[in-house]
Amino acid sequence: MFAAGARAHHGLVIAVRPDDGTAPGPVADASATLLTNLGQARNAVLVWSADAVIAVGGSWGTLSEVALAMRRGGVPVVVLGGWRVVDATGTPVSGPRHADTPEEAVAVALADRPGDGESGPARRA
Repeated sequence: MFAAGARAHHGLVIAVRPDDGTAPGPVADASATLLTNLGQARNAVLVWSADAVIAVGGSWGTLSEVALAMRRGGVPVVVLGGWRVVDATGTPVSGPRHADTPEEAVAVALADRPGDGESGPARRA
């Protein structure tokens, strides 16, 4: 769903798969697919390769991506329809921003990017 939206707006969609490619089927709407054979450790690859992290939904793997992105720091972290982490008293922890729509998630991620937008991993010399 989100890959299709990114492609429709001329975005580059890279699927980072946790397996070796023997699982059936390519990722729909992906421009390219990376086979890592890293299992859940591929989440660290995703987080460290991102200029922003938008976590969608509430699986355990998604929660690990949110946690890794918050520990990394320096990139916007937006949660769309997923986890809300609270402390022992029920108070929401600071950090991830929450969005209600994909458009809002992208707007928040772009607005929260540090600097002039030219320092992301894909743009480093």
